[in-house]
Amino acid sequence: MKRTVILLSLALCYFSASIAQTTYHSAIGLRIGTGYYDLFSASYKTFISESASAIELNFGIKPSSNYSSGCCVLNDNPNTMISFSASYQYHVPITALPGLQWFIGGGLTLTNTFSDNSSYRGIGFGLFPTGGADYKFAKIPLAVSVDIRPTLRVFSPAYYNYDNFYFPDFGFSGRYILR
Repeated sequence: MKRTVILLSLALCYFSASIAQTTYHSAIGLRIGTGYYDLFSASYKTFISESASAIELNFGIKPSSNYSSGCCVLNDNPNTMISFSASYQYHVPITALPGLQWFIGGGLTLTNTFSDNSSYRGIGFGLFPTGGADYKFAKIPLAVSVDIRPTLRVFSPAYYNYDNFYFPDFGFSGRYILR
């Protein structure tokens, strides 16, 4: 019986080590998005213990832009928005390219809009599924990722109610590996 317990314990340790997908533990950097609620954000990503699960936190800003850029995102927007988002991600390695893994998950975002127009000013809350790819360079402490976050606003300031679903909301992140 004792031998069976020891063998099962060793097998469990081997199995859990073989499914650990992380190539790094935590990283900090910058995320650049398409600008629905954050154009630039500070980004922190950490893997939960030795599992394939990660938590990503972003604190971002969408600055006001009073110029016509030809882009639907930055085109004549006098409102400034700050946001906080958190997401859970499950990572799966792509074995053909070491360091590359795709992920899927979901999260939430909390926003605050600053505007001279009181109908735009206020707090908003949204939910989003997320998916993308994450690559950790082998020889340098850098991880990059791309993601998509189609966001559904649960509540928002009055004038935002006409646009409660944002698709697509793409992002690109570059993060320095802390450990």
